Amino acid sequence: MKMIKISLRTLFITMFMIFASAGIFAQNGTPPPPPDDPSSGGNGPVGGGAPIGSGMAFFLALGLGYGAKKVYDARKTGKGPSML
Repeated sequence: MKMIKISLRTLFITMFMIFASAGIFAQNGTPPPPPDDPSSGGNGPVGGGAPIGSGMAFFLALGLGYGAKKVYDARKTGKGPSML
């Protein structure tokens, strides 16, 4: 009896997920308009307005933090070279 209950529950969840995800593929919207072309006198930026500068600073900060943690862990365990 317990096996039937588990299999029916699994079947119900599987069918629910299949039918619930069918609505995702049914969406058919119109595509967005093309961006302005700077070579033809448009006002749009060449890179499409992507904020590269702030993303670079974020990844540099992450890299510095990761490197500092690795140096700290190496010095704490005594396996790495000492900085002093």
